[in-house]
Amino acid sequence: MYPAGDRDDRWTEPQQLVQPLCNLTLEPAAVITPPCHHTQQFEAILCDPSHTPPSSPRPYKTAPERNSSASIEGTAPPNNTRMASAEVYRASEPARWKYLDRIRTRAGPHTNADIFDGSAVADAMENMKILVIGAGGLGCELLKNLALSGFKDIHVIDMDTIDISNLNRQFLFRQADVGKFKAEVAAAFVERRVRGVKITPHNCKIQDFDEDFYMQFQLVVCGLDSIEARRWINATLVNMVDEDVEDSYKPLIDGGTEGFKGQARVIFPTITSCIECQLDMHAPRAAVPLCTLASIPRQPEHCIEWAHVIAWDKEKPFPALDKDEPAHITWLYQKALLRAREFNIPGVTYSLTQGVVKNIIPAIAATNSVIAAACCNEALKIASNCAPSLGYPDNNYMMYSGNDSIYTYTFKHEKKDDCPVCGNLARELVVDPKWTLRELVDSFAARPEAQLKKPSVRAEGKTLYMQSPASLEEQTRGNLDKTLDEGLGLAIGDEIGVTDPAFATVSFKFRLKFEK
Repeated sequence: MYPAGDRDDRWTEPQQLVQPLCNLTLEPAAVITPPCHHTQQFEAILCDPSHTPPSSPRPYKTAPERNSSASIEGTAPPNNTRMASAEVYRASEPARWKYLDRIRTRAGPHTNADIFDGSAVADAMENMKILVIGAGGLGCELLKNLALSGFKDIHVIDMDTIDISNLNRQFLFRQADVGKFKAEVAAAFVERRVRGVKITPHNCKIQDFDEDFYMQFQLVVCGLDSIEARRWINATLVNMVDEDVEDSYKPLIDGGTEGFKGQARVIFPTITSCIECQLDMHAPRAAVPLCTLASIPRQPEHCIEWAHVIAWDKEKPFPALDKDEPAHITWLYQKALLRAREFNIPGVTYSLTQGVVKNIIPAIAATNSVIAAACCNEALKIASNCAPSLGYPDNNYMMYSGNDSIYTYTFKHEKKDDCPVCGNLARELVVDPKWTLRELVDSFAARPEAQLKKPSVRAEGKTLYMQSPASLEEQTRGNLDKTLDEGLGLAIGDEIGVTDPAFATVSFKFRLKFEK
């Protein structure tokens, strides 16, 4: 945590950064003496590339010389080696973006020459509109990174206000900001630190905007902690695509973290695998059986769930459970502690009780910074075409784990033809024909490929059950206790359509397959 008072020298703009050794270009006569012999001379070279030490057994070549067919010590470079272009196109503020320009305006070994134009990159990035969704732990990192990467027109959406528990990792906020909107405080903070950037905050839900609002952006970057919100923006961007309008394609960069794990992925709507295609990778956590909670708890979480599910319903200490009320959490903690002592289970704490009851996922600041950096790299690559991004041509998903060491794995998640958002086929649904419609409706919440909380069901030519409006719910309620085959007349191969108010633009199509 930084001190409560703001310091203007805490953030360093690009022109103040130490020049990386990999970008160091010396004049032909310049040489480097190993630092163990002449440390002062070595440091002088880092600060002044024109500095020439007195002697060295082997001179370093300039960038043009390294790129030419001439070689160091007479050895020609391999024929398949393609070095970066030596020409650097300057931004509107050359000194400020000196080192960034060396990356984004020069063709690299994997750059597609057909779409790369280094001379236009800086202006294009300055005029590009970026939307960041979420201004929490990941969103703070994203805003900072994007602003320091040359993007100057950024919008941010977040409906939440700042809580004191956010201050340990959401570094754009201070204690005086508690209670204020995250989007407003984060936008103002970054604008103060990075001159010339404009960040527009929106204190609302993403669902409050229509497609016209999202059409103005060239990139959408998500730092969300909600699967439902991810699915909604994914469906919206896919639904916006018009094959005849090139500007209707809005790349979606999505990052997510959970403890020491995280992922970054790039989605090109209708072209690559979308979030709905990948939904089974975010399956709901398996519920602990009640028999385990009631008779043989083995973990501190089991004791807390016992207090939450069983003891609370039995004793009713308060009229209703308020998960944000300290007195309610304290009661659950004390009951869980007694249960844990009975079965000699250590580890029940007040904070763990809060986490289990409120389903809080632990957030690690270092994980947020790693994933935000990966997302920002993808944004830079897409905006400048200086290097292939995730999703082009193959790998579109990067997984990160910092549990035991640093591990990353990149792979291609395949697009699914039966995806309800970007596909066109009905998905097979295996059910028992003797199920009631109520059992089918309840199953959609637990199915990894569906995860629908308030599903309404239609079959060809008839409405089976509607959650809303209230009048339709009342008319179709009688179907809930009918069996699928005899009661409702459904057969193998019949298609049903399922909708949910959380995804207004999506109709989930399923083809029934009966198995007892």
